[in-house]
Amino acid sequence: MDKAKKKKVVKIVLISAAALIVLAAAGFASIQLLVINTASPYIKELEELEPADAVLVLGARVYEDGTPSPILQYRLDYGYEVYDKGLAPKIIVSGDHGSKEYNEVRAMKQYLLDKGVPEEDIFMDHAGFDTYDSMYRARDVFCVKRLIISTQRYHMYRSVYIARRLGIEAQGYAAPDIMTKKLYNNLRESLARVKAVLDVDLLHRAPKYLGEAIPISGSGIETEDEMPVSSQ
Repeated sequence: MDKAKKKKVVKIVLISAAALIVLAAAGFASIQLLVINTASPYIKELEELEPADAVLVLGARVYEDGTPSPILQYRLDYGYEVYDKGLAPKIIVSGDHGSKEYNEVRAMKQYLLDKGVPEEDIFMDHAGFDTYDSMYRARDVFCVKRLIISTQRYHMYRSVYIARRLGIEAQGYAAPDIMTKKLYNNLRESLARVKAVLDVDLLHRAPKYLGEAIPISGSGIETEDEMPVSSQ
C-alpha cells in the first residue's frame, strides 16, 4: 500500500473514531438529561409532598459499631420527618445485609426505634443491594404503589427515575448533601444513571433476590430476619 492510500486509511479510521466518541458523548449527555428531567418535577419540599403508602430510606455506610454514617443519618432523619408528619404510615429501610458482619438495615431500624417509631411501622429490606433492587422490591415484595424516597439530591434523580419507570408513583424528599470527593462521586453517579437506564428500560433485569410478598399494609415485624441475604 502506497503512502497516499495509507494516509487515506488512517484518516478514515481517525474520523470514524472521532464520530464514535462524539456519539458516545452525546448519548451519555442525553441519558443524564433524561434521568434528571424526568425526576425533577417529583423532588419536592416537605410541604409539597402528597401522602404515600410508605417512605423509603435508602441505605449507606454503617460504621463497625453499628452507627449510621452522617449521610445515612440525614436520610433517616428526613424519612422520619415524612413519617412524623403523617405523610406515610410506614417506613422501609432498604440496604445491604449481605453478611453477618455488615448489616445496614439493622442499624437503620435501631436509629428509628430510638426516635420512637413503633417496630410494626418499620419494614426491613435486607436485600437492597443497589437502588434498582430497592425500588423493584418496594413494588413487588412490599406491594407499594405510592412512595416517598429519602436520599441525597445527587442520588435522588436516579432513585425517582427508576421507581417511576417501574410504575411506582414516587416522590423525593432530598436530604442534605455532605459527600466529599464531589468530582469523583458525581462522575460515579453519572455512570450509575447510564446503568439505571439500561436496567429499567432495556434489560428489565430482575433483582438479585426477590422473595415472598410482605405487603406494606401489614406489620414490619414480619421483616425482622437476622439472617443475611447473599448478594451473590
